[in-house]
Amino acid sequence: MSPRITRINAKIMTEIIYKTESYAIIAACLEVYNEKGCGFLEPVYQECLGIEFECQRIPAIPKPSLTLSYRTRILTKNYEPDNVCFGKIIVELKPVSALTDEHRAQLLNYLHA
Repeated sequence: MSPRITRINAKIMTEIIYKTESYAIIAACLEVYNEKGCGFLEPVYQECLGIEFECQRIPAIPKPSLTLSYRTRILTKNYEPDNVCFGKIIVELKPVSALTDEHRAQLLNYLHA
């Protein structure tokens, strides 16, 4: 059984924009983690988090199709972050024990798009 996580590092939170919204999202993620633990594939956590967002009344759009462009032309390929919460925060799920540089690069690409 995984240890129950109930809070996050306060120093990290002082550097986050949209603190209130971010804290609510993190609390929902921790609730899912504490309930389900580790070892499931991403779609399981995606569904659980959708339920938790609903329970905590966090506005979230799962897998929105966002348009990409290149040199002012719209691409035929869109990208789908796992969730967009509060209309402004991308939530990308990674059911891994540690984030890699590739995971960080993926999120940065989403933010630039």
